[in-house]
Amino acid sequence: MMDEFPERPAVSFVVPCHNEELVVPGTAQALLELIGQQFDLGRCGPGSMVVFVDDGSSDGTWTLIEQLALSHPGRIAGVRLSRNVGHQHALLAGLSTAPGDALISLDADLQDDLAVIPQMLDHYQQGSDIVYGVRGQRPTDTRLKRMTATAFYRLMRRLGVDVIDNHADYRLMSRRAVEILRQYDEVNLFLRGIVRLIGLRSSQVLYDRRERAAGSTKYSLSRMSALAIDGITSFSAVPLRVISILGLLTSLFALGVSIWVLVVALTNPSAVPGWASTVLPVTFIGGVQILSIGVLGEYIGKIYMETKRRPRFIVDRVVGLPGDEPEDGAPRG
Repeated sequence: MMDEFPERPAVSFVVPCHNEELVVPGTAQALLELIGQQFDLGRCGPGSMVVFVDDGSSDGTWTLIEQLALSHPGRIAGVRLSRNVGHQHALLAGLSTAPGDALISLDADLQDDLAVIPQMLDHYQQGSDIVYGVRGQRPTDTRLKRMTATAFYRLMRRLGVDVIDNHADYRLMSRRAVEILRQYDEVNLFLRGIVRLIGLRSSQVLYDRRERAAGSTKYSLSRMSALAIDGITSFSAVPLRVISILGLLTSLFALGVSIWVLVVALTNPSAVPGWASTVLPVTFIGGVQILSIGVLGEYIGKIYMETKRRPRFIVDRVVGLPGDEPEDGAPRG
């Protein structure tokens, strides 16, 4: 039976997890059923599997992953990171470790609709190296989240960053695309932008965002804000140019205020001496300086992190994959 479809790709599903013990069993079951269905239809072949990446969970997530890997050998595998490194690094760890001809990344909460995966696999077999899952309707998200997401993508485009609106990290990547992605060794990861830089043939599928299978989101407002800042400062130097322009405008404004103060001092004897020349320039220029230092500090911090060349993640344990354990806790990433 297997020899009748030699062109069928081995498909790996890469699922980052952080404290997701409530959803891991259901997600594993749903993905195994999907693999079986697509195998019968000839869209995926032998060796297709699910790879869970435990991003330093403090609950029973890793225990569940180990149990699933033992009860489904060759179909479920687990990668445990030594500590919590964040979603983007955990996702990269999974993509760097998982086998397969095509790798599909998705969140463990099953908010990414699995019904569009057959479309992704069809696009892949038609020659697309990258297939982006793009959110159409987002009824499960709050109004604030939808508004901030729209504003973020609009801002990114205005800053000259090539991003796809309403695309997070639900995508299919060919083995070729993944190997190219691994050549980008920056520490400050924003995969939504980096994957676009690969430039291989791509396509898109639309899906509607679903409710979480269980539990609560692990992506807090602070984490989303940090991801947005990483995206902007990792892909655009426009904020630095804005500072330069703002500095020029501030200088012109200060010059104008100086001329105005001089005219008032010479033509209006009742004017309180020194009030305008002291308060206005100090307040305005002080605010601009603080803002500029903050933006410069953000970029300098990024440079600092990059120059240290620390590993982006360290694999602690591997189950269900060939060569299970990393040698002597060696870093991978």
